[in-house]
Amino acid sequence: MKKYKVGIVGGTGMVGQRYVCLIAEHPWFELCVIAASARSAGKPYEETVADRWAMDVPVPECARHLVVKDATTDIDEITSSVDFIFSAVDMKKDEIVALEEAYAKRECPVVSNNSANRWTPDVPMVIPEVNPEHIKIIDSQRKRLGTKRGFITAKSNCSIQSYVPALHPLRAEFGIKSVLACTYQAISGAGKTFERWPEMLDNCIPYIGGEEEKSEREPMKVWGTIENGIIVPATKPAITAQCLRVACTDGHMAAVFVSFDKKPSKEEIIDRWANYQGRAQELKLPTAPKQFIHYFTEDNRPQTKLDRNLENGMAISVGRLREDTQYDYKFVCLSHNTLRGAAGGAVLLAELLCAEGYIEAIH
Repeated sequence: MKKYKVGIVGGTGMVGQRYVCLIAEHPWFELCVIAASARSAGKPYEETVADRWAMDVPVPECARHLVVKDATTDIDEITSSVDFIFSAVDMKKDEIVALEEAYAKRECPVVSNNSANRWTPDVPMVIPEVNPEHIKIIDSQRKRLGTKRGFITAKSNCSIQSYVPALHPLRAEFGIKSVLACTYQAISGAGKTFERWPEMLDNCIPYIGGEEEKSEREPMKVWGTIENGIIVPATKPAITAQCLRVACTDGHMAAVFVSFDKKPSKEEIIDRWANYQGRAQELKLPTAPKQFIHYFTEDNRPQTKLDRNLENGMAISVGRLREDTQYDYKFVCLSHNTLRGAAGGAVLLAELLCAEGYIEAIH
């Protein structure tokens, strides 16, 4: 098959580096452009990331000698040579909104890892196994932008990638009334390593700026409905969250407490998890895990170090399901935050958009 030509805008940070590694091995995508800030532009990628390469593999051959473009001044050159871009820039929110719209208005689809456009009413925020139907809003967004090909899509925040997938297979049948989610988030979620953040060694910090609001609000849009050209957020369940930074390299864990409108049995919950398949599995997308949700029966699983890389870091791990004294049930779940929660989730979303005809290989 003809490969899609891909650009990474914001390719030098941790998420950008993860994109580079994933696309280097991808059967559908060919990395053609890496762009970043003006201070990185004009140099070979390998030189640009030499002192901050954070992946556990060498810089892929396909990226080493690519000369980094300026993400803001080289837009015309970038969009003329790629079929779509991944956006992972580190800028102010209003600057990101303007930049992503600039790419979209030049007829370049944008798959964003950033939060800036997640609450734009006609920008779909998609977990491919949960709300793939939201990509249909792209038709309305194109009318607003005045584009034929260009649009913006976003993946949701890394903090919700473990517990929303675990709750979703139960929502329609049993009705979810209220949720308490406490997340324990790895330092790579802040774009850090222990070498760069020695204060995190032997430490836990009970605050991550903006994370609790995202954890409580973003599931509402993911579970929302398309009405009159916008996505209308769901009104239930009520979610309260507390987010802590913990001394792990990768992997976001969540302790979840949930009450239902119609309380299922423990066996029913485990059955729904084991048998759930989303659109990504139906289409057999390259990055999709074969088994979306894995339930562990051991008392001490899932564990971050043991289970974050399950199915190439794209599966959700769940365990310790039991009844609670105040909620109906409680359980623990885990996702890999820079794979399922960031670059991998965006790559999977791009695959969905390609498979459903929203991105075409034209270059």
